[in-house]
Amino acid sequence: MDGALVFFGAVAFVVIVAIVKTAVIVPQKTAYIVERLGRYRCTLDAGFHVLVPFIDRIAYRHTLKEQAIDVPPQECITKDNIAVSVDGILYMQVMDPAKASYGIGNYLFATTQLAQTTMRSEMGKLDLDRSFEERTSINAAIVAAVDKASDPWGIKVTRYEIKNITPPRTIRDAMEKQMRAEREKRAMIAESEGERQAKINRAEGERQQAIALSEGERMRKINEAEGKAKEILLVAEAQAAGISKVAEAICGKGGAESVNMQLAQQYLTQFGNLAKTNNTMIIPGDLANVAGVLKACSAIIKS
Repeated sequence: MDGALVFFGAVAFVVIVAIVKTAVIVPQKTAYIVERLGRYRCTLDAGFHVLVPFIDRIAYRHTLKEQAIDVPPQECITKDNIAVSVDGILYMQVMDPAKASYGIGNYLFATTQLAQTTMRSEMGKLDLDRSFEERTSINAAIVAAVDKASDPWGIKVTRYEIKNITPPRTIRDAMEKQMRAEREKRAMIAESEGERQAKINRAEGERQQAIALSEGERMRKINEAEGKAKEILLVAEAQAAGISKVAEAICGKGGAESVNMQLAQQYLTQFGNLAKTNNTMIIPGDLANVAGVLKACSAIIKS
């Protein structure tokens, strides 16, 4: 009886172990490759699966997530014969787990090596200065080459990114000096451009000022001329009006006698002033005219 219990216990243990070994739970975004008696049988997706005990086994496990693989630094020779160290990151994803299992022994190692060789080839086509500017084109070329080569392996290369391009120390020093000289040149150009613009601005300001002053002077002279013209016009009009009044007065009754009297008075006054200026007596050459003038004046007064 005890032997039977031991036998049934052993059988139960074997059954439990077989169930545990054959019951498989596949996580999400994961694929298991099942072999039956050493040959490929199927690919298990996410979920619960039961294998045939002692016949089926899980040979490979693959993640279907996108993977980032660090590509180690490598020495590349540029077109101008300068050795640079280049490293990067390769992004890839398993699309066909069966091909990834049986198409190549180690697809991670293979894609990394292929990315490095393609990188050396692409860097050899460019000068050092252009290699810093052509990162996008280099990345695209590497993705195209590696993706085409890895298609039989069931691998999809999504992108490649260069992390660092490190030239030798001597080249870095020369590049720093070149950059420093370029910055100094740009600074001098900017300073000279600023000075030139300042001179232009000052000259333009002086020109505008001179134009404004000349315009002001012209307007002042125009205003003065207009004022003088108006003054002359007013004086002439006043003189014309005065002459007209005098003419009217002369043409009136007693006008001629008044004019003669005024002239005689002015004549005598001016003659008296001439006599007072010095001790010399000034006598008119024609005294009869003087007497005539005095006689005319007396006659006018008496009348």
